[in-house]
Amino acid sequence: MVEQFDDYNRKKIALLIDGDNAQPTLIEKISAETSKHGPITIRRIYGDWTTPNMNGWKESLNNLAIQPIQQFRFTVGKNSTDSAMIIDAMDILHSGRVEGFCIVSSDSDYTRLATRIRESGIFVMGIGENKTPKAFVNACNIFIYTENLTPKSTVLKNRAELKSSLTTDENGKVQNPISLLKEAYEMAMREDGWAQLGTAGDYLRQLDPSFDPRTYGYKQLSQLIRAYPDLFELKSQDNGFYIKIKE
Repeated sequence: MVEQFDDYNRKKIALLIDGDNAQPTLIEKISAETSKHGPITIRRIYGDWTTPNMNGWKESLNNLAIQPIQQFRFTVGKNSTDSAMIIDAMDILHSGRVEGFCIVSSDSDYTRLATRIRESGIFVMGIGENKTPKAFVNACNIFIYTENLTPKSTVLKNRAELKSSLTTDENGKVQNPISLLKEAYEMAMREDGWAQLGTAGDYLRQLDPSFDPRTYGYKQLSQLIRAYPDLFELKSQDNGFYIKIKE
């Protein structure tokens, strides 16, 4: 997806991880995905490090130079991690040290935080599981599902089947991409009927921050477009790709 978001590159990013609500086995992929949009200058993870469930993070933290932030659970059943992370995020926002945030969590409690950061004109990226509430997803400029950070050999072997079977569920999280691709194309279309693929990609993210070709088994948007030769024309011109809906 980097081909679509060159305008986000070179932004200094603050990576903030909800340790109670993220997967330690994916931390390297999370860091790499975040780095596509700019250098990570602040790396913090929040949780109660006195509890056994945080043990899975400890080895990864040293390897990736992520700073652990201790937050005790003063009340059983209450998650105090989110409040500590939100307070830190607002301090970082007002310090002006970064131009972007990556919030790693599937918790809807961060919806207002993401909205507040975007209101300040700052780029917000979210990373979480497919179960993440749509409100939090839409509050971000870009949202990456962790399921897209793991190998999908089965999906890659069955692309044709995937194309025909995908539909929108009741939460709008999994859908056939055709209607979204058409809408983005129409928004990006020039007078000659062609649309620059990068521009269409930007509109796709505006329409759905969680849009990702990897959801459908493709690494890049151009590959997804090629999967629909009866619908789209794709050409290379001026070191870029252009698309057009066939008559």
